Amino acid sequence: MKRRPYNIDLRAHLEQCDDNYRRLTRLMPDLRQTDRCEFRMFPKGAALIVTFEVTHRSRYTTVLTLDLPASVRSIGGMRIKIRVYHDARTAEVIEFQGQRRFQAVYDYPNPQMRQPDEKVQVNRFLSEFLNACLRYGVAHQERVMIG
Repeated sequence: MKRRPYNIDLRAHLEQCDDNYRRLTRLMPDLRQTDRCEFRMFPKGAALIVTFEVTHRSRYTTVLTLDLPASVRSIGGMRIKIRVYHDARTAEVIEFQGQRRFQAVYDYPNPQMRQPDEKVQVNRFLSEFLNACLRYGVAHQERVMIG
C-alpha cells in the first residue's frame, strides 16, 4: 500500500509560530532592547540555565540563539536559532542542533533522514520548551541591554 503524501497544515503551523512569538515576548518582554537574557529552570529537580542571546538584529527581525548547556544530570545540551519577525509578530526555528534550512515538506526517505513534517516538529518542540521555561523558570533573570 502506497503512503499518502504529507501536506503541511499551513494555518496550524503559522498559529504555532505566532504562539511562539507570544511566549518569547513573555520570557523577554524587552526583546527589542535586550541582547541577552539568562534564567534558571527547575523542571523535576534539575537545575538548568537557559540563555537567549541576540545574534542578529535588524529593523523588523531579530535572530536569537536559545542555548541550554549540557547538564551534569545527563541532560544533553541544546541549541536552537529562532528568527523573530516583529512586524508579523511571529517566530520560527531556523536552526536546530546545527541543522538548518527546513523545508515545509520532505519526501521520505531522504538523504538527511528528516521526517516529512520536520519543520512543524522543530517549531512544536520550541513551543513545548518555551512553555516549560514559562512554567519552571524562576524570577532570577539577568538581562544585558543594548549599549
